[in-house]
Amino acid sequence: MSSQSTTPLGMAAYRSPSLFQPHRARQALRDANSGKIAPLIGLYLGLSTIPTARFVAPMGYDMVWVDWEHSSCGVETMTTIVHEIMFMSEGKTIPFVRVPGHDHAAIGYALDAGASVVVPQVDTVAQAQHVLSASKFGTHARGTRSAPPFRLAPGLTDTCHDATNPLGIHGNLNDAAAVMIQIETLAGLHNLDRILTEVPGIDAVWLGTLDLRVSMGLPGNGGMGGAEPEWLDAVQLFDDTMARHPAVAKAGFALTGMQGFERSLGGKALVIVAADVMALMGLMGSLQVGREAVMPLTKGGEGGRRVNRSGDGVVVSGNGKA
Repeated sequence: MSSQSTTPLGMAAYRSPSLFQPHRARQALRDANSGKIAPLIGLYLGLSTIPTARFVAPMGYDMVWVDWEHSSCGVETMTTIVHEIMFMSEGKTIPFVRVPGHDHAAIGYALDAGASVVVPQVDTVAQAQHVLSASKFGTHARGTRSAPPFRLAPGLTDTCHDATNPLGIHGNLNDAAAVMIQIETLAGLHNLDRILTEVPGIDAVWLGTLDLRVSMGLPGNGGMGGAEPEWLDAVQLFDDTMARHPAVAKAGFALTGMQGFERSLGGKALVIVAADVMALMGLMGSLQVGREAVMPLTKGGEGGRRVNRSGDGVVVSGNGKA
């Protein structure tokens, strides 16, 4: 893992000429993977709401994972969330959208919004080829993505980062947005070497530990892994396969406070260290503290009254008077 840190500008160093365009996330992942910059530090948005995205955008995360797969938001909401992250962070944070499945249109919607994409449950070479095809413009890039005529305003938001690209803005978009796939079954894991060999253009791979464990008939453990021999063999197979493809970045969770946090960081170009849902679960701790604090108030009172004699004040609730 690199000892370097990202620039004070965060991912603004990789922003495109317009915030309506995706960041040059592919280059950011390459630089993190090679050690030129530190791994990208991310936040997982499991609830995928506009107010939450607006609130976290200025915090300074390098990327925010928008979970469209497991949330009820529609295309318009997803698009607005992406724009909130882009604009409210002033380009310092890259939005990655996990799309709901392999649908060609869904991948296009997320990319049109200006995000990079995470595609779940990629099991075969054919599925990976479909994902890349839906993500790219032009047959030279093996792409079938439809070119949106007015997603970018001509002369206003379609300025090219690389004016020498022969495909113009569409070539620039091909080179900017990253494509990350998730391996979440044993079939996908055993096919990963072929996928990365036969489908160039995948920028990063995420081992989906929760789905993989469930698919293997093991307890989910919240996706935090386990010690079963078959599980350890699966993780080792993933690591060995990725080692044979050093140009492809590894990504995954390394939640702060989790057991083995430092070890979880190793070898990854992108790590998610926090989640909105985990932060909200912390409210249960506040509830418990509150309950424990008021429990003494229910003892020693009279006639159903709760008496708190703290300091100089006496507070009585119930039928009594203060």
